[in-house]
Amino acid sequence: MSGPAAGPGLLASLRRLVATSIEIAQVRIELLAVELEQEKLRVFDGLLWAALALLLLAVGLSLGAGLLLMLFWDGYRLPALALLSALFLGAGVWVARLARRCLSNPGGSAVDASLGELARDRESLRGRE
Repeated sequence: MSGPAAGPGLLASLRRLVATSIEIAQVRIELLAVELEQEKLRVFDGLLWAALALLLLAVGLSLGAGLLLMLFWDGYRLPALALLSALFLGAGVWVARLARRCLSNPGGSAVDASLGELARDRESLRGRE
């Protein structure tokens, strides 16, 4: 007569197992979403730095062209224009290098942490068997 008493315990265990599995899957999906958001922000930052670099390089080249046009004019306009051209060109090169480093150095795959967590889950489940 112990058959009916074992039934609810088994069903309760199965329900807890299913609930735990669903909860683990939910946590892993949330972790993946966070990792993808971080990757998106990293790419956006890199593109923003690249756009700023292009702007600074364009201004520097415009000022450099102005320097060449004003080469034969008198006064102190030339040193000021040369200094501004050098500053904008230098800043543009520095920002371009910063953008390149940001885009080329992702710090791992976007889903490395999720894959690691899933591997740990698999190992812990194998240990219980």
